[in-house]
Order: sequence, then structure tokens, then C-alpha cells
Amino acid sequence: MDIKLLITFLVGFLIVAIASNEIAKVFQRIKFPLITGLIITGIIAGSSVLNFISPKALTELNFLNEIALSIIAFSAGSELYLNELRSRINSIKWMTIGQLVITFVMSATVIYFVADQIPFMAEMPSTHKIAISVLFATIFVARSPSSAIAVINEMRANGPFTKTVMGVTVVKDVLVIILFAICLSIAKALINNESTGVLFFVILLFELVASFGLGYLLGKLLQIPFLTKADKQLKGIAILVIGYGVYLFSHYVKIKTLEYFHHEFILEPLLICIIGSFVLTNYSKHRIEFSETLKEISPLIYIVFFTLTGASLSVQTLISVFGIAVGLFFLRLITMFFGGIVGVYAAKDNKKYLPIAWMPYLTQAGVALGLATIISHEFPVWGHQFETIVIAIIVINQLVGPPLFKWSLNYVKESHLRAKTPQFDGSQDAVIFGLENQSIALAQQLQKHKWTARIVNIEKKSKNKTDDLEVINVSEINLTALKKLKLEKVEAVILMLSDDLNYQLAELIYEHIGTKDVIVRLNNRDNFEKFHKLGALIIEPATAIVSLLDHFVRSPSATSLLLGMDDGQDSVDLEIRNEDIHGMRLRDLRLPGNILVLSVKRKGQLLVSHGYTRMRLGDVITLVGSATSLEELKFKFDT
Repeated sequence: MDIKLLITFLVGFLIVAIASNEIAKVFQRIKFPLITGLIITGIIAGSSVLNFISPKALTELNFLNEIALSIIAFSAGSELYLNELRSRINSIKWMTIGQLVITFVMSATVIYFVADQIPFMAEMPSTHKIAISVLFATIFVARSPSSAIAVINEMRANGPFTKTVMGVTVVKDVLVIILFAICLSIAKALINNESTGVLFFVILLFELVASFGLGYLLGKLLQIPFLTKADKQLKGIAILVIGYGVYLFSHYVKIKTLEYFHHEFILEPLLICIIGSFVLTNYSKHRIEFSETLKEISPLIYIVFFTLTGASLSVQTLISVFGIAVGLFFLRLITMFFGGIVGVYAAKDNKKYLPIAWMPYLTQAGVALGLATIISHEFPVWGHQFETIVIAIIVINQLVGPPLFKWSLNYVKESHLRAKTPQFDGSQDAVIFGLENQSIALAQQLQKHKWTARIVNIEKKSKNKTDDLEVINVSEINLTALKKLKLEKVEAVILMLSDDLNYQLAELIYEHIGTKDVIVRLNNRDNFEKFHKLGALIIEPATAIVSLLDHFVRSPSATSLLLGMDDGQDSVDLEIRNEDIHGMRLRDLRLPGNILVLSVKRKGQLLVSHGYTRMRLGDVITLVGSATSLEELKFKFDT
């Protein structure tokens, strides 16, 4: 086409995309998903409203969709890291089978029998209804790894239920693309009245094997940019080019095989990309850098993809099919409920999961929308209506799915959210747990600085003189006792009891009260990490001053770093409690690039560690680096 016209379309779309990003942020502020804002902006900019993006522009900008789909597939494949799924592999296997088989079979069957209620299917012959029912069912299986990860991180969730959810989510997205490749070929044959004999299935099998083989080669090709010293932006551009190259190659093969053999040989680009990403993630040393590069470019990709998708929709069509979309949403929900029950029973998981096993898998996003886009292009007669229904379902899922997932994590008690920090009430208050000379001296010092200080005495009797201080006697530590102390109104809580009692208090305060500053006097350094995980400020009296002065004298720069005095930097000791990490090599831990391993301690002894050092449960790893990355690693290394 005319290059000038293409540049015009690109510049016009760039302006719309920038506006789309800003408008989507407004939707986020009112608790709507980001993709909802992007899609709605695209609809407004599309031909059915303002016509900023015309149908011709959509056709010529389709290459942007293909680039975006390749990155979506790369992202899905990069989440399937086998070493992290080992401890829950049985539950993941059966839940995946339950969700995939039950959802697929029940959805396809019901949609076939209610096809007359769906306008564009009503007058179709039975074979066409079967084909479309199967395609709907395939998309119903798809899930959103990015949404699942976002909820898990937000809830600080960890435990067997969470691990199963994450494993099932990423495995399903790999399997659904394989299933889609098969179902799309069968659907095309049924709709085009082609023969579906033995030869058809032999060719289909050969196409799948070829796609898998090319995916393996792609995994090797994707490693090349990371063998260079190019910066992250250039590596990101290289991934975009390689991803689009997969689509160009598949189009070329399709055209040439039709020309020479009078039969289209279909290579599935999404399948090739997801296999390539899986190979790089699991069988190379570049998975961390690859994952970080994808995270850098994904926000831009999502803006492009969801805005273009919205621009392709018709408001009139969306309104006309919304009722059908709601009905199909409930159909998917019901099938997933039964799939969850089958998965729990087959895996012999805890029966308390039965009523909520389906909740984490409701949300959909990129993969499902990508498959719908492909169907829209493959079947232009009715594909647009099909895509519109799927998009409406995805929007509903985006609104309903995350709250249900959060509720399920709270139900199984695997979320560890910090209570909301109380607002400052105008007076500076502190509560000190433990009645002794140091606590009395601290309370008196705080009073000199115009703080209100109270001391909580856990022991029944005390000989310490406290005439000028408020002392509250508490017989036991529990949430009811803490609420009576009105800790939500204090600015600081100081814990000066045994480490066990201090931790019990710190955890209750963290999860139920939210006091901003919890200061712990540590008795045993081995307990440092569990207090640090709760955000406590930790003082180790025995060695604090001497060690601090000693390190500042001998290595002031390193000491500043280790104490977190550099902006955004911190250090931490993490104990390996995650069974999935037991036996893994240090180099396989997928540590972010801004994290440095300082030491590995095993049974009190420092190891001479290197990339091939295998981790063991109970090992303590000392890490230094970005505070944000360290916070994420705490959940990874915990049980």
C-alpha cells in the first residue's frame, strides 16, 4: 500500500493510543479494569462513533495486532516455569483436566442446543453450529496469567491453593492454544464443507508437530538478543521483530503451500510463540532478562492491542448481543464450578476448596481476546459478531473475576494483607509492650519529647517503679485485648518481650490494626526475617552499636548500602521454606537483575556459593538490591 497513507494511519492511531492510555487510567481510579478503559476508548475512536480509526485503517494496521499477539503468547509461555510447579503438580494436573474438559464439553454442548437463540447462528446448518460452539468453548477455557499474578501480589498470597491456581492458570493458557489450533482447523473444514477423513487429521497432526518444532527453534532464536550487550530497549525491539517474523513466516507458508499443493498448510503462530517462550524460560540462562524485557514492553503492547480491538467493534452490535453475553458468562461460570469440583475430588485436595475452586479462573484478558480476534479475521461473515460477544464476556469477567479471586484467597486464609494505616489524630502516642527498666526509660524519654506513652505489662507482678507512667496489665495476648488498647490510634508500638510473644503481637497488629511503626527489640537474630516480613523496625541490642560503628569505620559505602540508606536499596536474609526451591541451583532461582546474592548460610555455616550451588530447605540467603524486588522474593522463598 501507499507508504504515506500507512504513516498517516500510524500517526493517527498513535494519537488515539496516547489518549486511550490516559482515559484508561481514569477508569482505573473508579475501580474498573485497565482493559475496559482501553476497549471503550477504542470503541469511541472507531467507525461506529467518531471514525478516527476507519475500517480501512484497521485493515492496514492489522500487523500491529499480530505483533501484540506474539508478545501476549511470549508472556504466557514465560510464566510456565516447571521448577516452580513441582510441589503441587498433582493438584495442578487434575484441576487443569477438570477445568479444561468440563468447561469445554459442557459449554460446547449447551451452546449447540441454544444456538437458535444467538442471532448469527440461528439460520446456520448443524455442522456450522457445531463448529462455532466448539470455538466458543475453546475461548471459555482461556484464563489470564497477568491478572492472576496481579491479584496474588496485591493480596500477598502464598500457600497450596495459591500455588495450584498459578500453575493451572499458566498451564491452561498453553493447552488452550494447542486446543484452539485443533478446533480452528476442524471448524474451518466444517464451515467450508471440506472432507474430515483420515487424511485431514494426518495433515492436522503434521501441522501441529511442525508448529512445535518451529517453536523449539524459535526458543533458540529468542536467546540471540540476550547473548549481546545491547541495552534492554534494543532487545525489546528484537523480540517484537522476531514475534512479527513468526506471523510473516506462517503467512508465507500458507500462501506457498496453497500455490504448489492446492492446500493451505497452517502453522499456528500463537502456538509457535508460546512454545518458543517456554523453551527459553525453562532451558536457558536468559529467562530472567527475557521476563523483565517482556514486562517493559507489555504495557505498550496492551494499549495498542485493546484499543485496536475496541475500534473494530460496533456499538450497535455490542448492545444487541450484550444480553447473550451475560447468558454465556453465567454458562461459563457454571461449567467452571463443576470443573473445580471434579478437580478437587480427583486431586484429593482439601474439601474446603470445593465451593471456591472455580473463582480464581474466571478472569480473562489477552489470550482469550487474541483468539477471538483470529476467529473474526478467519470468518468475516459472522466473526465480527462472535468477537463482539466474546469481548463483552471478557469485560464482565474482568469486573467480576478479581473480586471473587480475592475473596477465595481470604476464604482459604492464604492472603496476608496489611491492615489500613490509621489516620493521624493530632497527638503522638506510643504503646510499649513489656515492663522493665529499658521500657520505663524509653517511655520517660518519649514523654520528654511530648509523646503520650503507655506501657503494657504481660507479667502478673512487677517490682519496677512506674509512678509517673500509665501501666496497663494484660493477662493474655489476643485480638480482643489489643482492640481494648485502641492501638489504631497510636503512631508507634514497641515490642520488648520474648521473640515468640513479639511475633504474635506483630502479626496481629500487621493484619488487623495497621499501626504504621512497629519496633521490635530482637532477642535472637535467627528471627529477624519473620519480623522483617511484617514490616517491623528491628533493633538487636547485643551487637547493634558495636557492629554499626565497626562497619562504618572499615567500609562506609557498603554499610550504607546494607542498612538501606541508599534510596530504594535494602538488604535482607531470606530462609528457604518453599519446597519447590529445594534442590534448585542458585542460578535457577529467577532472581531479578537488580538483586545481588551476598551469602548462603546452611545450618549456621557460610557456604562458598556459586551459580551451581543447590538450595536446601532452611538455607538462609542474604540478598541486597531493590526494595521492591526483595519484597517480591519474600513470597517466593516462603512456604
